[in-house]
Amino acid sequence: MSPILVLGEALVDEFHDGPVAGGAPFNVARSLAALDVPVRFVSRIGADDAAGRLALESAARYGLAVDGIQRDATRATGRVSVHEDAGGDHRFEIHADAAWDHLEAPAIGDAGIVYFGSLAQRHAVSRAAIRATVKRMAGPRLLDLNLRPGTDTPELAAESLMLADWVKLNEDELGCLLAWFEPTLPALMARFALQGLVLTRGAAGYTLHGEQGSVLTAGEGTAQPAFVDSVGAGDGFTAMLLAGLSLGRDLGATLHLANRYAAMICGVRGPLPVDPAVLAPWREALHALPAEDAPS
Repeated sequence: MSPILVLGEALVDEFHDGPVAGGAPFNVARSLAALDVPVRFVSRIGADDAAGRLALESAARYGLAVDGIQRDATRATGRVSVHEDAGGDHRFEIHADAAWDHLEAPAIGDAGIVYFGSLAQRHAVSRAAIRATVKRMAGPRLLDLNLRPGTDTPELAAESLMLADWVKLNEDELGCLLAWFEPTLPALMARFALQGLVLTRGAAGYTLHGEQGSVLTAGEGTAQPAFVDSVGAGDGFTAMLLAGLSLGRDLGATLHLANRYAAMICGVRGPLPVDPAVLAPWREALHALPAEDAPS
């Protein structure tokens, strides 16, 4: 099985009670590694700073190989200040000109599915590297449309969507796309020739749309009685979706498990449990899923 290629930012989320390694692609890659799914993560961090060391330590803890993480001698590892409110919601302050803004296009070996986001394309250097890499890949390409200040433009969204086969987004992001491009979801998917669109709806669940915008499957939200924060929940959902696709598992069952996995993430501080052993039951559940088109 070819590894999933994950491109984008590795950084440190600075909470009021301490730093936590983060970045949507890094969250996805660490989950995949912990779930025992082949993955190659390509990012860029500072050559020797505390945030970079924290990122490398976290990668090792979850079994993620770091040979695709580039070192930058002049720029620091990315940082994000996380501003939280009493209800558990959060606002990200993403600091500028980080090492991951200067990602170099990697040498590409054998790879299957490709994951890329919009945030890592905020700078011209990393944008060119990511797009050149994605264009060279023959496997399915999944875009995580992560609209943040500085990357929430119609131009960047359109250029990214044109490279994608699948897109994962939330309701606010879908609203932006419908306002920018087409008034209906079927027309939007046709415009960008998307094969699949996964809409995450937080506590309300998820919906998978296929070609022509048809609803292929949907699921209700999963309650998290011990809610801590929602940081990384969408990334956990994406990781489980990518894992199921890569392993050839039934898509409906994969999405159901992804929804539950995202709810679990909402019960821990930051994007992943501190102890990777917590993920063992999820790894077993993933690999026990029925194969695609298997009889129920």
